[in-house]
Amino acid sequence: MGEFFYVLDESARILFVDDDPILREFAQVNLASPMASIDVAENGAEALERLGEHYDIVLLDLEMPVLDGFDTLAALRANPRTRDLAVIVQTGREDVAAIDRAFRLGATSFVTKPLNWRLLAYQMLYVLRASRAERKIAGRETGQDQAA
Repeated sequence: MGEFFYVLDESARILFVDDDPILREFAQVNLASPMASIDVAENGAEALERLGEHYDIVLLDLEMPVLDGFDTLAALRANPRTRDLAVIVQTGREDVAAIDRAFRLGATSFVTKPLNWRLLAYQMLYVLRASRAERKIAGRETGQDQAA
């Protein structure tokens, strides 16, 4: 076996949104790296408040109290400031209706629980790189993106 290394080896700020406190803690332990920081929110309303700050990726649960993931995703896409933000839906739902609705609302990617943290980190790295490349091509690169 090879030695341990961090998958998220690029500068990134990530918001993990889930009502399960254990998953929020696991996300901070399993996804953070010297280059990537993980903040957490326990529902969509709290996430929208936190998104006044800059984030590179949001990991969003669908089933939450206060404001669910579907409504949160719709609000993100309706806001010009967050409409292009990469959003990975992470949920226990894997029914066709939930998948279709999430992508119609603007999800960037979709993963199901239970989460494989290592695989999720690779998916996040791919989404992060694709999102940055898309912004660069579209001419919407931010100062933080240019430094990465």
